[in-house]
Amino acid sequence: MIKKIFAAGLMVLPGLASAQAFPSRPVTLVVPFSAGGPTDVVARQLAAAMGRDLGQTVIVDNRPSSGGIVGSEAVLRSAPDGYTLLIHNIGMSTLKSLSPEIKFDPQRDFSYIGEVVDVPMTLVARKDLPPDGFAGLVEYLRANQKKINLSNAGIGTASHLCGLLLMSRLNLALTTIPYKGAAPAMTDLQGGQVDLLCDQITTTLQPILGGRVRAYGSTTSSRLRALPALPTLAEQGLENFEVTVWHGVYAPKGVPGPVVERLDRALQAALADPAFVESMRNMGATPVSAERATPKGLRTKLDEQVSIWTPLIQQSQALLR
Repeated sequence: MIKKIFAAGLMVLPGLASAQAFPSRPVTLVVPFSAGGPTDVVARQLAAAMGRDLGQTVIVDNRPSSGGIVGSEAVLRSAPDGYTLLIHNIGMSTLKSLSPEIKFDPQRDFSYIGEVVDVPMTLVARKDLPPDGFAGLVEYLRANQKKINLSNAGIGTASHLCGLLLMSRLNLALTTIPYKGAAPAMTDLQGGQVDLLCDQITTTLQPILGGRVRAYGSTTSSRLRALPALPTLAEQGLENFEVTVWHGVYAPKGVPGPVVERLDRALQAALADPAFVESMRNMGATPVSAERATPKGLRTKLDEQVSIWTPLIQQSQALLR
């Protein structure tokens, strides 16, 4: 019996040694959206900050697709050793209801590392869209809804969700145009190829400040620090329409506990890194609390968000049928 226990202990030792040595090489952070998009912007700043704590380079790998499905699946296929991570946004909580054909369960098939930041959203349009304010926009959309299109960063993304809720609240059925990321959607909006976009401030801030798009309001309960002159949609009559995009870091299911703990320590250090905090503040994003930047915090958030958004998405989809 003693020999068997000793032998079992020897089998565990290599795994423990590997976990203790983590990381001994660069870590890859997969962004399942296009380069230049809002999640990519957060990811690149986070990668630099986590890399400083880990003592290894954190490489950002963009795998864009609708809803971030391709990148998410790529992470799930990787070895559960902590060297391949995924950063996803609020869209993780809507994947099952918006894309029932996906081959994975966001709530069961990942290891959780922790939440990262909250990012507010804004409703913007091509700069030559006629209405000056949100009230005028609502009237214009109701009169021209068959002619107006609403772009988004892909099925299941935050901008898609925001658009669905907006149409549901206004009882409209606009033509939706999904892109493979927020960056190409914003490019076409600035070029006048599409009419509307509701997306994270990390994508919309500079185009708004540069006058390249027309801004109609933020989806927050109070005005944005970065855009103090821009009224909220609630101020303009769209009550209880608050959509703040949260981001989380995941790993394949089965990553050893000590590796998860080391990654979480690096995440916690990144969120306290002055350079990271300042970069997020400049983009209008807010790092989450230490309690939320944990595996438990992220799991709780995802479960909560799935329960909130699933019935709302189902209602929105029924309206559009």
